[in-house]
Amino acid sequence: MSAKAISEQTGKEFLYKYICTSAAVQNRFHYANVTAQTDFDRLAQEHPWLLTQRLVVKPDQLIKRRGKLGLVGINLDLNGVKEWLKPRLMRETAVGKAKGILKNFLIEPFVPHKQEEEFYLCIYATREGDYVLFHHEGGVDVGDVDAKAKKMLVGVDEKISEDSVKKVLLTQAPNDKKEVLASFIVGLFNLYEDLFFTYLEINPLVVTKDGVYVLDMAAKIDATADYICKAKWGNVEFPPPFGREAYPEEAYIADLDAKSGASLKLTLLNPRGRIWTMVAGGGASVVYSDTICDLGGVDELANYGEYSGAPSEQQTYDYAKTILSLMTREKHPDGKVLIIGGSIANFTNVAATFKGIVRAIRDYQVPLKEHEVTIFVRRGGPNYQEGLRVMGEVGKTTGIPIHVFGTETHMTAIVGMALGHRPIPNQPPVAAHTANFLLNSSGSTSTPASSRTASFSETRAKVESSPAKKAKTGAPIAKATTLFSKHTKSIVWGMQTRAVQGMLDFDYVCSRDEPSVAAMVYPFTGDHKQKFYWGHKEILLPVYKNMSDAMKKHPDVDVLISFASLRSAFDSTMETMQYSQIHTIAIIAEGIPEAHTRKIIKAADEKGVTIIGPATVGGIKPGCFKIGNTGGMLDNILASKLYRPGSVAYVSRSGGMSNELNNIISRTTDGVFEGVAIGGDRYPGSVFTDHVLRYQDTPGVKMIVVLGEIGGTEEYKICQGIKQGRITKPVVCWCIGTCATMFSSEVQFGHAGACANQASETAVAKNKALKEAGAFVPKSFDELGEVIKSVYDELVTKGVIEPAEEVPPPTVPMDYSWARELGLIRKPASFMTSICDERGQELIYAGMPITEVFKSEIGLGGTLGLLWFQRRLPRYACQFIEMCLMVTADHGPAVSGAHNTIVCARAGKDLISSLTSGLLTIGDRFGGALDAAAKQFSKAFDSGMLPMEFVNKMKKDGRLIMGIGHRVKSINNPDMRVQILKDFVKQHFPSTQLLDYALDVEKITTSKKPNLILNVDGFIGVAFVDLLRTCGGFTRDEADEFVEIGALNGIFVLGRSMGFIGHYLDQKRLKQGLYRHPWDDISYVLPEHMSM
Repeated sequence: MSAKAISEQTGKEFLYKYICTSAAVQNRFHYANVTAQTDFDRLAQEHPWLLTQRLVVKPDQLIKRRGKLGLVGINLDLNGVKEWLKPRLMRETAVGKAKGILKNFLIEPFVPHKQEEEFYLCIYATREGDYVLFHHEGGVDVGDVDAKAKKMLVGVDEKISEDSVKKVLLTQAPNDKKEVLASFIVGLFNLYEDLFFTYLEINPLVVTKDGVYVLDMAAKIDATADYICKAKWGNVEFPPPFGREAYPEEAYIADLDAKSGASLKLTLLNPRGRIWTMVAGGGASVVYSDTICDLGGVDELANYGEYSGAPSEQQTYDYAKTILSLMTREKHPDGKVLIIGGSIANFTNVAATFKGIVRAIRDYQVPLKEHEVTIFVRRGGPNYQEGLRVMGEVGKTTGIPIHVFGTETHMTAIVGMALGHRPIPNQPPVAAHTANFLLNSSGSTSTPASSRTASFSETRAKVESSPAKKAKTGAPIAKATTLFSKHTKSIVWGMQTRAVQGMLDFDYVCSRDEPSVAAMVYPFTGDHKQKFYWGHKEILLPVYKNMSDAMKKHPDVDVLISFASLRSAFDSTMETMQYSQIHTIAIIAEGIPEAHTRKIIKAADEKGVTIIGPATVGGIKPGCFKIGNTGGMLDNILASKLYRPGSVAYVSRSGGMSNELNNIISRTTDGVFEGVAIGGDRYPGSVFTDHVLRYQDTPGVKMIVVLGEIGGTEEYKICQGIKQGRITKPVVCWCIGTCATMFSSEVQFGHAGACANQASETAVAKNKALKEAGAFVPKSFDELGEVIKSVYDELVTKGVIEPAEEVPPPTVPMDYSWARELGLIRKPASFMTSICDERGQELIYAGMPITEVFKSEIGLGGTLGLLWFQRRLPRYACQFIEMCLMVTADHGPAVSGAHNTIVCARAGKDLISSLTSGLLTIGDRFGGALDAAAKQFSKAFDSGMLPMEFVNKMKKDGRLIMGIGHRVKSINNPDMRVQILKDFVKQHFPSTQLLDYALDVEKITTSKKPNLILNVDGFIGVAFVDLLRTCGGFTRDEADEFVEIGALNGIFVLGRSMGFIGHYLDQKRLKQGLYRHPWDDISYVLPEHMSM
């Protein structure tokens, strides 16, 4: 949602902080907030003016007309304020249909003034600019300001001046106050623009000889501009409409939404209700709410919400568990129903999102059964068959009644089933599987034969894109009637390879001669080529860093599809419109600030460019061209016959609902001629009538379908067009959002523009007007398909449409990755791993989630146990590993590994190179004796050799005993590292047989030479064998295998790496220069013949 109401206190804070005006704004920051927890003594200390001035107190909870409702206490002292609050604070109050608790109040100084010093001022946003309303009489009895007030439109990108304000708005204002008012209005308007307000009303605005006073204020800001205004806004709280509580679960989902690229919305309407929804898609969520209310469920509807934009499995799980938690808190005598619905997804992997819901259902299966919850599921889209299968399986395994339906069932039919208005079919018909459509049974690798590309009702005629007509200098350029043809070429902004491949596959099944994507623009890499499939062949598409290069090298491109983020979409779109070859731009991003969108619209109108979006999936022209992910996967494109044109054109706001329209129209008529989703924002780049009039002027279109929505007044232009005879083709129209008038408080639906600001913007009013104008309007969305079919059948009867023989759908190879996703193929993996899994929401070490790793406090030793040995080791074992790492971390700069690292560091090499140089010296002679010692001692011990026999045999064989001997340390100068480890092992290990054996060997070797001690490598090697064999976590074979594959040397490598890195950092910190070994430390021994 974009325009969000803020509290009066927040609005005034913004005004007092940032307004720039010569008018003297009084009482700046003189306001105090009161709640049930307020300590009035402390409040008076923080705001001393409370004790010295007369006061006004009022609730600050988005309540309109507070004065007329008796909710303003005037001219009171602080004690009077306390008395006034007693019967009101935390008491339930009715405001219109809404009932709510008064819990937040605002205290301000009372301003004595005369009636003639009160004025009314309002600024609000529209598509064409911002209107400033001013009336010379303000206050509670101002009346119908729309009819009374002076009004001035400040167009997009236009400036306001004091002279224009005086001339247009202040004609009836007192002369002595015009200067002050003009300065204040200009300052306020600039503030309104700078802080991205969408609505700002002050009534009354009081102007006295002392200056300007802002008494009452109501405001909305564009929440999508947070990334621009964060520094000035700070952390803004958006209070709920009066009559609806702010629930922590709503805040939790809002936080998830803010952190996600997907859309997650939740509004609690009646937590005690028995009807709960979990709907995918902003448009679909409204349709389900409408249907529930139409069937009498408005009082039992518990929530409104939606998830869309391909949320991850974890995000869907978090969303689902929140709803399941809420609905299983209070029992209902009739049990409860959960409607998991949605339209046919364009790009969301239904199976992946359903996995999250299934996890939540499993977690809540006990309370769900206790609360007698029945679940109804209907969904379509990529991989939906697998999603429905999984959902059906969880019903069988948990015993929860779950009824599952796919695209063969009308989208809202499950609502009637859930509410008992229609029977639940035992075995619904199963739609064909994805694989049935996509595999090329002929085995041919050639492009499929050309399928029908003309409408059923028209002859095959080559329809070229009609370019925008040139207009006279200074006048806006007329926009093209035909946006897309079979020869349309596009550039895609953004590295959206999946969307591009979908477009190429669509081109292929439509028998296009060439791909519709000529190039991609991606400013974050250099120019390169990207590989895609064209049927069976692999092709390369150019990717450009700069837009100018792409346009220059592809002059035949006239469409740009922008996948730019909400932050960069404005700049990239404005840049695109500098190139006259571009006639159509589709902006996919959701959440672009409205002020930016309006600038885009203005520039597009001036240049004759058609904008589709923002916040859209795009549009599709069957047989010709599709934008990005429109139409979904190939199975849906073929099932909805989008590979060839029909006779019906549609325009919708919702992207998901546009795909549902594809399905409905393909089942009830000869198919879609063209479809556009204009987007859910308040100011879409193109409006309904832009496309309806195009369809009217397109011979191949025989009937038009419009799926309107609550909010805005664009549908009335369709009424006007029908009445004036400009639109003569049959128009079937339905506006979603009829449920809004039944709710006691305002609900902001999923789309930013889906909110009625006046009665004429409600869906009910618009449906009524459309029907009166002559459009075909069903009674509900449930009947939309039936009305479309009846109008189509009538056109066929009249001969307007002549159904043609259906052509068999062409085939296209399936992507390997998608075939694998569907379980159609299998292939041996290139790698196998059993220690770590990073694919889910949480990293897993050997089956242990990373959060559990930290909660259990297993430390570095325990983590190493998981990753190296796939075991949760005992605490003493984890400690021993950590001790080994500590004692092997370093042994001074003289040893070979440290020496190499130092020399490499001083040669100017980087950390990795220097570390590697040191590590490469590790072997049997330096540091790598752990494995060798473990093997030698184990073999001798296991074979039953006595220590003396082992020593004698090694001497006889001329082999060194690994782990015995030290250059410096001896029996008289023991190595304290060994002593520390020995004390720990003797105290904590269950058995130390091999260590004892090695110590017996040490007695023999030191009797011959005192420095032939069991050194730290040998000690760790034999002690680790004892650990593996006796800790209880390994079989004897497993323990021996870890020794054999070199696990023990890893301890030295890991530990000593710490020291090597330390030496590298030390040399860099000391700024040591290139090392050169001194000559006097080198013995030059030349061959004799050379010396002679």
